[in-house]
Formats: sequence, structure tokens, C-alpha cells
Amino acid sequence: MELLQQKASPLLKSVLQQPDVYQYQLIYTEIKRDAHQKPIFTNHYLNVDRNRYFNPASTVKMPVAFAALEKLNRLKKRVTAKTAMLTDSAFSGQTAVTEDTSAENGLPSVEHYVKKIFLVSDNDAYNRLYEFVGQKELNESLWKKGYADIRITRRFVPMTPEENRHTNPIRFVSNGKTVYTQPAAYSNIRFRFPKTKILVGDAHWDKNDSLIHEPMDFTTHNNLPLEDGQLLLRSALFPESVPSAQRFSLTKDDYRTLYTYMSELPHESRFPAYDRSEFFDSYTKFFFFRSGKEQIPGYIRVFNKAGWSYGYLTDYCYVVDFKNNLEFMLSATLYVNKDGVLNDNKYDYEEIGYPFFREVGNIIYDHELHKKKPVLPDLDRWKFRYE
Repeated sequence: MELLQQKASPLLKSVLQQPDVYQYQLIYTEIKRDAHQKPIFTNHYLNVDRNRYFNPASTVKMPVAFAALEKLNRLKKRVTAKTAMLTDSAFSGQTAVTEDTSAENGLPSVEHYVKKIFLVSDNDAYNRLYEFVGQKELNESLWKKGYADIRITRRFVPMTPEENRHTNPIRFVSNGKTVYTQPAAYSNIRFRFPKTKILVGDAHWDKNDSLIHEPMDFTTHNNLPLEDGQLLLRSALFPESVPSAQRFSLTKDDYRTLYTYMSELPHESRFPAYDRSEFFDSYTKFFFFRSGKEQIPGYIRVFNKAGWSYGYLTDYCYVVDFKNNLEFMLSATLYVNKDGVLNDNKYDYEEIGYPFFREVGNIIYDHELHKKKPVLPDLDRWKFRYE
């Protein structure tokens, strides 16, 4: 994108000039409205390659949240997103959950897990929804929607591939009575892992805290190409803009839930209550990361899902500015690991990663701010009341 090159600081230019080192990919989506307010999307790509692997980290929580809400609808109102969801254990590595002290009623639920996924990228919330949907059902449902390259193989807790194929028995309880039971499940799905191994870095620390002087093998890890993640977000925000086969079967309440939690800031939540010094406004909103962790302006809302792990930073977002009547989408991934060692918790997030996202976000935002818009977008549908 010429725009980035023209406006880039020396740091950003240095990153852009080294695509093999930083492995960045970026999609900027312009949104224009016709006379009937129908959105028209134009994608601009920079170094995007679905065959170039990056670890998606927590961004896989986004399709898992969508799939969990969709599965509830297949249960035909026997349970809702607010029904207490109690997880038992039945296989090695599994753990049970029968309470959630962060919830107002002290009980876990699909909605509360969805909330924690989007507000602070909670790992346990993801694990529980992964278990509810099931590995086989999760992947097959995404493949049927046309996302053939997505692969979600694991929870975010140390487990073997076999343990990740087993998912827990679950009970939904209302007024002290079990209203739906889901037995333990086993996934016999066959993943199409790449024939050429995906090796990253020069060395890595293994689960036994031993330094292995070999690259880390990501061949069987989760996979979510940038184009697919961008389309997943768009399909949830603008379902009418994608073919019906690519949409999730969600209700108006489901969409309201997603939109609220995608855009809510941690400090706006009462249950859970988050410490603003730790969970600052841009904690999971990289494109609006601010030096000194400043507040995101109240007239801007970012609907997104970000992820960070192993030196990879990724964010899929839709930005609305109610004051200046603008909207756009940005999706990007970046690898920042100067020492080439994985699992050492020494990544260049603060020095290079976050500044990259902040500057790219600001350049695109400023570009949008000064663009002529024949039709101003009606953004009222994106205004929500938060806690």
C-alpha cells in the first residue's frame, strides 16, 4: 500500500522493508455506502499469502464463539446463552467447572464465556466453548461454510493431540434442574496437515523447561489465514454482505451479544470487574494501542478480536467513529522475535509490534478522516449501552 510507505515513520519503514523478517500481512477494507446505506467493501492487500503460516493465537476464539452461539440455536431453545453451563470431566487432562465467581449469578454460561473471550481474551472461556462445540463439529461446520484452510485442533492448556480430540460431558441447568445433557465426545476428524513441516524460529523452550536448539514445529497447531479471519468478522458484522452459506445461524439477540462484547472495554464491565491498570482500553485492541495506555476516545468503537503468542501479533477489527461518521476494517498479523527463541517470553511486542499496529491504525484512520464520502454511513446500529 503506497499510503503506508508515504506516511511511515523510520520504524514502520524498517518493518515494511523486511517482509521476510517480520512476516507481516495486512488487509485494509474500505467501506462505502450506496444511497440505500448498503455497504460496499473494497479490500486492499499487503503481502497477504494464505500459505504463509502465522500462529493465530487467540484469534481462533472468534469463530469458536460464533460456533457456540450457533450450536445453541440448533438445540431449539432447550437452552439459551444465559443458561448455566456446567462442565464435567471424563478423560485425562480434563477439568470440571461448576461455578464462575466472575459472573453475577456465580454460574458459568455460554454468554459469559463469549463476553470474557472478547473483553480480555480469556483462555479458559475459549477452552469451555471448544469443549461445548466439540473439535469435530467445530471444524466441519467451518469447512462447510467455505473456510477450508481453517484448522482448530487444540485448547489453550497443555494437552496431547489425543486429549484435545476428547471433549468433556456438559450439563445445562435451569432453576436447579438439568434441562440438557451433552455426553463426552470423541473427534475422529481427519485434519489435512501440510506435507511440509511448519518450522518457526531457531530454538524453543519445551514443556519441560528445556532449551531445544531447533525450530518449533507448528505443523499440527491451529491455523487461521488472515483472509479467512477478516471474512469471519465481516460475516458476523455484516451477514447480509456474504453468501448465506457462509453465515452463522444466529439470532438478533446473538448478534447484539456479539456486537456488545466485541466493542465493550474492560473497564465498562461490572461482571467480571477488571482492573483498568492491567486491562487498559487497548489491551485487546492493537490498532488503537496508545503510548502510556491512554483511553480510546469515547466516540470511537472497535469491534474486533486480537491474539498474541510466540511472537505473533494479530488483530481483526472494524472501526466506527460516531463523531466523524467514518468506518473501515483492518486486519493484520506481524512476527516480532528478534532472538529467534520461542517460549522464552522475550518478544519485541513493546518495541516493534504494538508501535506497528498503532501507526498503521493511525495512518488508515487519518486517511479515512480526510476522505470525501458521497454518502455518510448511518452508524446508529453500532451504538450500545454498556454496563
